[in-house]
Amino acid sequence: MIHETAIISPTAKLGNNVSVGPWTYIGDNVEIGDGTVIHSHVVIKGPSKIGQNNVIFQFSSVGEDCQDKKFAGEKTYLEIGDNNIIRENVTIHRGTIQDQSLTKIGSNNLFMAYTHVAHDCVIGSNVIFANNASVAGHVHVGDWAILGGMVGVHQFVHIGAHSFIGLDSIVVKDVPPYVLASGNTAEPKGINSEGLKRRGFTAEQISSIKRAYKEVYRKGNSIAEALEQLDGEDIAIAPFKAFIENSSRGIIR
Repeated sequence: MIHETAIISPTAKLGNNVSVGPWTYIGDNVEIGDGTVIHSHVVIKGPSKIGQNNVIFQFSSVGEDCQDKKFAGEKTYLEIGDNNIIRENVTIHRGTIQDQSLTKIGSNNLFMAYTHVAHDCVIGSNVIFANNASVAGHVHVGDWAILGGMVGVHQFVHIGAHSFIGLDSIVVKDVPPYVLASGNTAEPKGINSEGLKRRGFTAEQISSIKRAYKEVYRKGNSIAEALEQLDGEDIAIAPFKAFIENSSRGIIR
């Protein structure tokens, strides 16, 4: 159902069974997939492509120009996957030409009220942003990561898959996969064991991850020394080791 007060650009493409609430604005070059529900007072601008069965709540702003002062109106993009829930007052901005001109969000994510995804971010799937969590430009967040309420992530930081960032934390360096972190600034506090159990990791895999964590964080090793001790062939350890090896910003210690 399209409410009579909604304003929809003639260049916008809406799939089957898309619902648009009152006083919502959908601008030029916006594509919205089947079954998506857009509540009242939402603003969606393009070029943006939004997948199927998403739900966007009132007063959210999706696909707006970014807040980077270098942005000069270039054509940039936003892509959002399927089955995401975007709660009240969420802001998601398109990319910049200084990166890939693209902000990209996967599927099955929950963005709670007042969360912010800045320009050029890459957000995986099954991610949770709790209320007021914000990520600055060029941040990458891996699958299944959780950002607690009021978390702030500095630009260019990478957050690894299955990690958990605690309430009120400020993150200025990369957080490897599986790591539980908190504080201002965020420090490693252990492994997100409970989350791993819920996602089907075996006891043996979790034990391997804990051993790898100890090599990096508990034995006084340098990063190079710790990496030499990690088994890159272990299916659970491989993402942890690869993330650390590829970190250009440096990991939290």
